[in-house]
Amino acid sequence: MDLRFTRAEQDFREEVRAFVRSHLPADIADKVRNHQRLGKDDFVRWHRILQAHGWGAPNWPVEYGGTGWNALQRLIFEIETFNADAPRLLPTGLAMIGPVLQKYGNAAQKAHFLPRIPTMEDFWCQGYSEPGAGSDLASLTMRAVRQGDRYIVTGQKTWTSYAQYADWIFCLVRTDGEAKPQDGISMLLIDMKSPGVTIRPITTLDGGHDVNETWFEDVEVPVENLVGDENRGWTYAKYLLGHERTSIAGIGHCHREMRLLKHYATQATDGKGRRMIDDVRMRDKIARLEMDLMAMEMLLLRVATQEGGRGPGPEASILKIRGSELQQDIAMLQLEVAGPNAWPYAPAWREAGVVQPVSGPDWASPAAASYFDMRKTSIYGGANEVQKNIIAKMIIGF
Repeated sequence: MDLRFTRAEQDFREEVRAFVRSHLPADIADKVRNHQRLGKDDFVRWHRILQAHGWGAPNWPVEYGGTGWNALQRLIFEIETFNADAPRLLPTGLAMIGPVLQKYGNAAQKAHFLPRIPTMEDFWCQGYSEPGAGSDLASLTMRAVRQGDRYIVTGQKTWTSYAQYADWIFCLVRTDGEAKPQDGISMLLIDMKSPGVTIRPITTLDGGHDVNETWFEDVEVPVENLVGDENRGWTYAKYLLGHERTSIAGIGHCHREMRLLKHYATQATDGKGRRMIDDVRMRDKIARLEMDLMAMEMLLLRVATQEGGRGPGPEASILKIRGSELQQDIAMLQLEVAGPNAWPYAPAWREAGVVQPVSGPDWASPAAASYFDMRKTSIYGGANEVQKNIIAKMIIGF
C-alpha cells in the first residue's frame, strides 16, 4: 500500500493551507489555539468564509451544493484546517441532518433546508437523548400526536448541544405507543422559535455551556416537517448515527492537539528544570500516541473509501471508540505535561481576554478544562460500551 500523496494531492494540500492562512480570522484562530470558548458568531463567520469559497460542505455531493471531494481530499482538508487552528465545522447540519435529508427527505425539504445549512442561515441542533433514553435510544418517550395537518409534541430532550444558538432541531419522537419501541418512532424537524419550546442550560465539568435541556409543551409542528414516513424514524436515526460516529473520530482535532502537546512539552519543565520533551518516558508516550493516530487515520480512510454509497456501517463504531479514546489520551497527556500549573483552574480563564491570575504558562489552566471536556467523547454519539456491542453483533457475529 503506497501511503505517499500524489502530486495532485500535494497540490490540493498546499491550496488548502494557503487559503486558510489568508482567510482564517486571527481572533478565531487565537481562541482555538488557546482552548478558549467560541461563540455562535465565531462558528458562523468561519462557515460563511468557507461557503463563499465553495468549501462550505466538504462531505456533500456536488448536486446538493457540496464539493464532491473524495475521502482523501476530505481528510486532507480536515487535518490542514485544524492544524491552522480553525474551528471545527459543526456536524449537526453538515454531517447529521444534511445527509439524512439528502437520502430520505422529500423534494420540498431538500429545496428549502439543504441550501441553508452550509451558509449557516439555519443553525441546527439534535434532539435524540432524553433523561431516560440515552444509549438505549429506542426507549424514548417524547410524544407527537397527529391532529389534522399538525403534530402536537410534548416531552423533553437533554444534552442538546448548542440549543441556545439553534434555529431548528431534528427530533426523534414517539408517534405510535402500541408498536414495539423501534417501530413507533418518527423524525420531525421543529422550529426552535415555536411556542412551547424552552431551553435550560447545563453547565459541564469545564464550566462551559454547550449542552442544554430542551422542553416541548404542546408544540405544534406542521405535518410537512415529518422526515420520510411516519414510524420509520429508527431507520433514519441509524443512518444519521453512522455519519455522526464517523465524525466523532475527530482526526483533525487529534492532529492539532498532538502538535500542541509537543509544543507544550518543549515549554514545560520538571522539578529539576529539565524540559519535559527531553524525558525519554515522555517522548515514548508521545510516540505511542502518534502511532495510534496514524493507525486511526488509516482506518478512517478504509471506512470512508469502502462506503460504496451505502453510508457508514457498523465500522463507524470502531472509529467512534478509537477516536474518542485517542482524544481523551491526548488531553490527559497535555494535563500531565502541565502538571501542577493546571490545578488552579477557573472557567472564566477560558474566555478571550481574561488574564489568569496564577503563575505558570497561559496554556496550563485551559489544559485542565480540555481534559474535563474530553471526558464526554466516549459517551455522546452512543456510549463506547454500546459501540462494542454493535461491533460484536454486526461485525464479529456474536
